[in-house]
Amino acid sequence: MDKPLVSIICVCYNQARFVEAALDSVIAQTHKPIELIVIDDGSTDGSVKVIKQWIAKHLETTLLINSPTLGYCKTFNKAYKISKGEYIIDLAADDVLLPERVEVGLSTLAEAGLDYGVTFSDAEHMDEQGNFLRLHSRKYPHSTIPSGDIFKDVIDKYFICSPTMMFRRSVIKQLNGYDESLAFEDFDFWVRASRKFKFVYTPQVLLKKRSVSNSMSKTQFKRNDAQRESTFKVCQKIKQLNTTIAETEALKRRLRYEIKLSLKLLDIRLAIAYFKLLLSL
Repeated sequence: MDKPLVSIICVCYNQARFVEAALDSVIAQTHKPIELIVIDDGSTDGSVKVIKQWIAKHLETTLLINSPTLGYCKTFNKAYKISKGEYIIDLAADDVLLPERVEVGLSTLAEAGLDYGVTFSDAEHMDEQGNFLRLHSRKYPHSTIPSGDIFKDVIDKYFICSPTMMFRRSVIKQLNGYDESLAFEDFDFWVRASRKFKFVYTPQVLLKKRSVSNSMSKTQFKRNDAQRESTFKVCQKIKQLNTTIAETEALKRRLRYEIKLSLKLLDIRLAIAYFKLLLSL
């Protein structure tokens, strides 16, 4: 029986220092076959040169280059539309997959069943030099991580280390890709995907997530950041997707948190918008 093709889409934006390590981690996977698509989103730091030098030694890789910059969601979708894999991994160019990431992901989803569309795992956080910082599970212990129908859980709290995800093609196809109107993809993906598919967690460390000073995750708690506006849009979607009282209560808790955060950041306009959404419930 032929093994399934897995597409790994590596999105790069000004990560010349790290992208080679990310690409090396793809070809080091114990599972084959793998389709590697690298897409650069208009980098200005020499990333494209580094990628082209790497590809010269790995000619089976597909390279796409954006000019001008499109943003993460549009960039991923551009690569996803030409991919062919039955399973997909969204790999940021500053992260590193462990060699068994794909193999374990495939076996986990196979054992879980066809109604499970997404698997995620524990991760090792590292600094810019690759030094160990901590495990994701130190703050989010294995015993607290839900599997199965996690829709209400992803509304209520953060617990998924986003780059550890691997999903069936059917998931992203049903979602019609990432929402290109948003500044970031993960919260929206969790919400929309978990409404339709079950998620399964594995406690094994399958990825090293790099902590970079200028990354999107470092800027999301700043006033007027586009990611905060995107979070509001996702909360509006949650209202439409909710079907139970427990889910509505989870959204209320989320909105109260976002109101407090907006007030702390003196983002009064967004605080008012969240408050109006809360009243509508």
